[in-house]
Amino acid sequence: MESDLTWLIAEDEADIRNLVAMMCQVWGHTTMTFENGQKVWDWLDTVEAGTYIGQMPEFALMDIRMPGKKGNEIASRMRSMPIVLMTAFTLNEQERDALLTDAGVDQVIGKPLPDFEELRVLLHDVKRVK
Repeated sequence: MESDLTWLIAEDEADIRNLVAMMCQVWGHTTMTFENGQKVWDWLDTVEAGTYIGQMPEFALMDIRMPGKKGNEIASRMRSMPIVLMTAFTLNEQERDALLTDAGVDQVIGKPLPDFEELRVLLHDVKRVK
């Protein structure tokens, strides 16, 4: 299992954000958590300006629909790393395809999230393939 990676987690629902962060830490990863899309967007501004000092994430797991910027808007700025988006909404094939192609997303998963082990395998497989 890959470990010691920094994962960016953006989720506006605190319970889900905290649960996913805890799971990632159990899997051996460091987490950077953001409670909405605008905070990730603002952080990306500091990265692009060269003023961010800290570990850069190697993987991103984000909700699609958050206050401020949406997960797909953020993904368009972060194409250099594997990105998985989460959603509680049902997406049609066209919406899913647009996320995978236009936004540069690697995978879209539904909520409720898969169980602990299934989620671990799914996310690590995305990371390995990318």
